[in-house]
Amino acid sequence: MRPALGSRLSALGAGLVKAQAYGLGFDLVGIAALGPADTAAAFDAWVERGYAGEMHYLPRGAEKRRDTRLPVPGAMSAVVVGMSYGGAEPPGPVARYARGDDYHDVMVAKLRDLHDWLAERLGREVRGKAYVDTGPILERDLARRAGLGWFGKNTMLVNPRLGSFFFIGALLVDIELEADPPFEADRCGTCTRCLDACPTDAFVAPRELDATRCISYLTIELKGAIPEELRTPVGDRLYGCDVCQDVCPWNLRFARGLPDGSPFAPREALHHKDARTLALDILAMDDERFRAAFKGSPMKRAKLRGLKRNAAVVLGNVGTEDDAGVLARALDDPEPLVREHATWALGRIESRRGQERSGRGSR
Repeated sequence: MRPALGSRLSALGAGLVKAQAYGLGFDLVGIAALGPADTAAAFDAWVERGYAGEMHYLPRGAEKRRDTRLPVPGAMSAVVVGMSYGGAEPPGPVARYARGDDYHDVMVAKLRDLHDWLAERLGREVRGKAYVDTGPILERDLARRAGLGWFGKNTMLVNPRLGSFFFIGALLVDIELEADPPFEADRCGTCTRCLDACPTDAFVAPRELDATRCISYLTIELKGAIPEELRTPVGDRLYGCDVCQDVCPWNLRFARGLPDGSPFAPREALHHKDARTLALDILAMDDERFRAAFKGSPMKRAKLRGLKRNAAVVLGNVGTEDDAGVLARALDDPEPLVREHATWALGRIESRRGQERSGRGSR
C-alpha cells in the first residue's frame, strides 16, 4: 500500500501538495525539479565584482548553491512558495517586510508543517529541508523555475498577480513531483521606473544591483559607517528601503494589504510612528528596551548600535533644532559608530539652521 500511495502522490499529487501549501497560508505555490541553478554563474560573477560588499556569507556553500540537488541528498523536487507581506500598506521609515515578526521563523514553521504532512501522507520518512533565505539556495532562481514570476529590472521576483512584495521559501524533498513550467516571459517591457527612482543610484544596469549602494544594505548589512556621500540620499529610511518596489506598476496594481492577524503587521514599537519619532525613540533605547521592543523582529539583525547609527542619519536628514539635545547625548554613547553619526547629524541640523537664518536675513 505504501509504495502505491507514494507513487500516486509523486505522479499525480502536485495539485494536492499545492492545495495543502495554500491551506497553510502561502499565497503562491509552484513545483520545480532540482538540478543545476540557472543563475549560479551570474551570482558568482556578481560576488566577484564586489557588489555583495561585507556580506561574506554569500559565497559560502558555492557547490551546493550551483546545484540544488546537493543540499539535501536524494532530493528531487522543490515546493517553492511565496507569502505576501503587505505591499499596499503605507510607506514608512521601516521597510514593510521588517515591521512585524521575522519572516524566517514564520515561513520555516509553515514549510516544516508541509514537510510533516508529506511524510504522514506517504507513510514514510521524507528526506527534506526548508530554506527561507538561510542556506546555499538561490530561492529566486527556483521560484522562476517553478513558474512564480520573472526577474524584474530591480532584481526582485515579480508575480503577475501579486507584484513583488512577497517572501520566497522552498521545501526540498526526495519526492519526484510534477514540475510546473518555468516563467519565461519578461513583462517589464521598456519600463525603468525602479531604476530611475533609486535614491542612491544602486543599479549598475537593469537586473544588476550594487548592494554596497543600496539603502537596505547600508542600513542593515553594513556594520561600519555609512559613507558620507550616501547619508543624505538615505533620507528618512531607518531600516531598509521599498522605493524600487513602490514605483513598480505591477505593485501599484496588484500589491495586497495585510489580512487581520497577519504576523507581518507592525509591532507596537513601530505602529503609527513617523521617521523622526522612531529615530528619537531608538536613540533613547538601552539594550533592555531594545530587546523588549524587537524580540522576534528582523530588525534585531542590525543590532542596537546599527539602529542608532541609522537613527542619527535620519535625524540629520529630517530632524529639527528640537532634536539637537538627543543627538548631543548620543555623543556620549559607548559606541564610536553612534558618536560619529550623531556628530554628522548635528552638523547637518546646524547647517540647515544657518541656511534658514540666511534666508530670513536676505528678505
